[in-house]
Amino acid sequence: MSERILVCVAWPYANYLLHVGQIAGAYLPSDIFARYERMAGNDVVMVSGSDCHGTPITVSAEREGVQPRDIVDRYHPKILETWERLGISFDTFTTTLTENHYATTQEVFLRLLEHGYLERGTQDQLYDPQADRFLPDRYVEGTCPKCGYKEARGDQCDNCGSTLDATELIEPRSRMSGATPVVRQSEHFLLKLSTLQGALAEWAGKQAHWRRNVLNTTLGWLNEGLKDRAITRDISWGVPVPVEGYDSKRIYVWFDAVIGYLSATREWAQTRGEPDGWRRYWEDPSTKSYYFIGKDNIPFHTIIWPGMLIGYGGLNLPYNVPANQYVNFSAGQKQSKSKGTGTWVLDLLDTYAPDTIRFYLTQIMPETSDSEFREDELIRANNDVLIATWGNLANRVISMIHRNFEGVVPDPGTLAPESSELIAAVQAAFDVVGREYHTCNFRNALQEGLRVAQAANKYLDERAPWKAVKTDREHAGETLAVALDAINGIKTLLHPILPFSTAQLHEDLAQPGTLLAQGWQYVRVAPGTQLAPARPLYTKIDTAPQAAS
Repeated sequence: MSERILVCVAWPYANYLLHVGQIAGAYLPSDIFARYERMAGNDVVMVSGSDCHGTPITVSAEREGVQPRDIVDRYHPKILETWERLGISFDTFTTTLTENHYATTQEVFLRLLEHGYLERGTQDQLYDPQADRFLPDRYVEGTCPKCGYKEARGDQCDNCGSTLDATELIEPRSRMSGATPVVRQSEHFLLKLSTLQGALAEWAGKQAHWRRNVLNTTLGWLNEGLKDRAITRDISWGVPVPVEGYDSKRIYVWFDAVIGYLSATREWAQTRGEPDGWRRYWEDPSTKSYYFIGKDNIPFHTIIWPGMLIGYGGLNLPYNVPANQYVNFSAGQKQSKSKGTGTWVLDLLDTYAPDTIRFYLTQIMPETSDSEFREDELIRANNDVLIATWGNLANRVISMIHRNFEGVVPDPGTLAPESSELIAAVQAAFDVVGREYHTCNFRNALQEGLRVAQAANKYLDERAPWKAVKTDREHAGETLAVALDAINGIKTLLHPILPFSTAQLHEDLAQPGTLLAQGWQYVRVAPGTQLAPARPLYTKIDTAPQAAS
């Protein structure tokens, strides 16, 4: 039976270009997952958007002497360009600046207030006496109290991944003036997480299918005891607080960003002319929601957002939060937009084909531990694995059929044992690879798909149709037809990871419709099919990078 699946993906700040750590951490995994689930016949909606209210945006705007909207208008189109060129298949990718998002955020705020999960309270906050203003999160830097990293921000430490409060920083300094901030009290609305502790602990304790780091981080927060958390800030950029007396404050970015998953699904339904269509993805308990994020955002998606959903009432809690670790570069330094360090995806796309990038990032996807991006390894992966194991296999079989059978797929006749064995291996791989995709083990899915390609290469080498065609045309015809059937199956197995090249191959094999319409199944290439001329799926990259064709 088909499932209904909501794929929620972390909202990137619209303050800079996207780096490979973000792609490998959240956006490529979610796309691979959504593509597979659609092929498997499931009802899938994937949503996200640009986070336009984060303090990184206002920090950038003030540094440049422009308005926050100017920063958003510069970088949101770049984010959209990245999705298009890399093949990230969102059903809706919006922004937090829409009327729909403002209305949804304020609705959730008022519902939580009505249900008694918000309260007014005063909190200690850092204040810049030189700039004469409060300093929300990223307006402050200092030493992390947990690992000693000297450039921690007021909301988190990039070094150890800990979520912080600005008042916890050792030797804090204002990013506005460089002054040492002082502690002052300010009145805010607080989310009463302490009241939600019991319900969250009961729910989280049942999530045995979560990744170990996700469950451990969540239980660690719960074991320490949840503290009420301020959800408003002394800023002028953001969603207005929908109660009187708070005109100078705005709703905290992390409160409004997670609500974006709900508002984006509502927007998706509205654009389809089905205003209430979002309800089946949020109110039907049979729907499973997956949240693709980086490890630094785990508590927001397993504690704070679920707490908000419980307080709101009647909405589905996350089914899975397959958070990834970090992708590092240059001797372990973390890719970071805030510091302007990293490998920018649009730059890579100017040099390499999108499927080459997707292939390598899937190979190094940080599913269980941090990984490292190296451009020389991307080149090696393209030349020595992607082309050598898979691309050449498809190209040489199609070329031999053209050379020896005028491009018409021969009838294999009665299959030899080794031919039947290869086809059986391809058919069995659909269950194995599909299970890996469905459980968010994308590196394993790729390796299993390549394992079948290796088996097809071995089969081809052992039967050597380029020799057999001279003395036993039927033997060669069987070999090439069976190899082509295997290639057609492998094409489907790898499609969620390599959508551009497999779509090209689908066309070259003269297969009807699209791969999505074909679905997650093994399909033979019918004897007598006229193949298109062989086209290389991938281009070999010189050691000195050249533009991909």
